[in-house]
Amino acid sequence: MIDLINASKTYSLGTEPLHALAEVSLRVASGEFIAILGPSGSGKSTLMHILGCLDTLTSGDYRFRGRPVSGLSANELAAIRNRHIGFVFQGFHLLPRATAIQNVQLPLVFAGVKPGIRRETAADLLRRMGLADRSDHLPGALSGGERQRVAIARALANAPDLLLADEPTGNLDSRTGEQIIALLRKLVDERQQTVVMVTHDAKHASMADRVISMRDGRFEDDQILPRGRFAGEVLSDLGQLP
Repeated sequence: MIDLINASKTYSLGTEPLHALAEVSLRVASGEFIAILGPSGSGKSTLMHILGCLDTLTSGDYRFRGRPVSGLSANELAAIRNRHIGFVFQGFHLLPRATAIQNVQLPLVFAGVKPGIRRETAADLLRRMGLADRSDHLPGALSGGERQRVAIARALANAPDLLLADEPTGNLDSRTGEQIIALLRKLVDERQQTVVMVTHDAKHASMADRVISMRDGRFEDDQILPRGRFAGEVLSDLGQLP
């Protein structure tokens, strides 16, 4: 799914260069759940922007589904983002005056899907998220956990190959945050969804297949994890979710 080879990203900070990524290499297989763990300023967000085709490398190579990304036009990058990548953010980024089902339909609108199919697809995703009875509610009438589930449904609307989750539990209480991470785990296990997640929380990272630690724009450790007791305990409490 992802091949990142000797990837570097450098920004100009006054007269000094800022090396946000420093020759990192990463391979992510289809259906894998990767957690990126590290302190603020370690390069996690820059890495996510590169993987999501929101930014380009200064040097190195990025191949998405075997296709070189470097050199693609802005329209070609936008097409990859719309058709193949779903985004989940810490701040939900839902349209406040649109209902849950309207928010979920947005990627389908941009993809040119017919209205009837858009609504049917969005309704099915919300049902799978346990939100069938909340589909006509505005975001302000939803809890934080419900808003994040709407955001995940929206990210899945175009059946993306890759789901990028940037601190998806940052605005949630600890129990709700655990449920959201468990939901991502279920998407990987039951739908073979590829997920790359940035988090500060080592416990949440333990739900992934691999944890990569970052510091100063470099990977410090890449560890394959066994499925722990935490994963099983939380998943057993989520029977209503997909």
